[in-house]
Amino acid sequence: MPVPLLDLKAQHATIRDEVVAAMMKVVDAQTFILGDAVANLERQVAELSHTKHAIGCANGTDAILLAMRALDIGRGDEVITTPFTFFATAGTIHNVGATPVFVDIEPKTYNIRPDAAAAARTSKTKAVIPVDLFGQMSPVEEVALAMPGLPVIEDAAQSIGARRSIDGEWRMAGEVPTIGTFSFFPSKNLGGYGDGGMITTQDDRIAERLKRLRVHGGAKMYFHDEVGYNSRLDALQAAVLSAKLPHLAAWSAKRRENAAYYNMAFAKLAENDAITTPFVSPENESIFNQYTLRVADGKRDALQAFLKERGIGTSIYYPLPLHLQPCFAYLGYKQGQMPESERAAKEVLSLPIFPELTRQQLDEVVSGVQAFFAK
Repeated sequence: MPVPLLDLKAQHATIRDEVVAAMMKVVDAQTFILGDAVANLERQVAELSHTKHAIGCANGTDAILLAMRALDIGRGDEVITTPFTFFATAGTIHNVGATPVFVDIEPKTYNIRPDAAAAARTSKTKAVIPVDLFGQMSPVEEVALAMPGLPVIEDAAQSIGARRSIDGEWRMAGEVPTIGTFSFFPSKNLGGYGDGGMITTQDDRIAERLKRLRVHGGAKMYFHDEVGYNSRLDALQAAVLSAKLPHLAAWSAKRRENAAYYNMAFAKLAENDAITTPFVSPENESIFNQYTLRVADGKRDALQAFLKERGIGTSIYYPLPLHLQPCFAYLGYKQGQMPESERAAKEVLSLPIFPELTRQQLDEVVSGVQAFFAK
């Protein structure tokens, strides 16, 4: 029984009428650029993330780039982040003219180490970007405490709706940092039918500047305070996302249920150190954007090939850390400088976790993994 890594058609079938109705409302109104659909989603995301402001933009990559522009980060500046993340996190640092400074990850959560980030701070450091990897919030409050006075940009592309207990209170992804950034890429827990992004902040001044920057740097048409970008969230995408948002909590809960099922099924393999199942920090509630195993003894690639033969979809997030990517060779990093990121890149394998998985499909994945290690 084939099991895809992700089945967007299965989800669409359950909400098709709601989404089509929302899209047709925009079509009938013929308001495709910003307008009520975008403003409505911005209000919804601000409420979800417990922030004063949410500003829609074209995609999650632009969300990070615009965040740095709003903080006046540019040539000669340094921005600290992790090398174990999607390329956009560091690519945007380069594209605003700043220098990415990589620090290693905590091996259980794959998120940035606050102490390592603090140790990398120099007089040129203008921000730090912790990444909420695989649906689990990074310790944004610890990063802020370790680096007082430094803006924190939370890359929350994989964690919308995730939360973390800070001082005994639940804090949402995007709530605590100076700026939070989100992606609505179709594979995300809240994914659009194309590209889309969102930026959150509690700061009124930053919010107003972000609104200008996304429309060529002007608050008034044809009058430009600065050179900005054409990075508006499409109204049709906003309508799709608003229709899907009421389902997000249930979808994330189902992902946690699927993760718990896998954890129980793989318990013996984990006890024997054949694999390591995902670790969720006690302070966190993950939304499991991915369910990522670690496979020891160099067997990861063989397991992936074995599962592929059985029709089971998997993916490796991420096979080469950013500090070793050819395009960042100019930074001078060498193999061995980020040992935990490098080890993770050789061991991680993500299994299907989407909420529409049936019990039969879950069992197919489980039996495939178990069969590999029984050989």
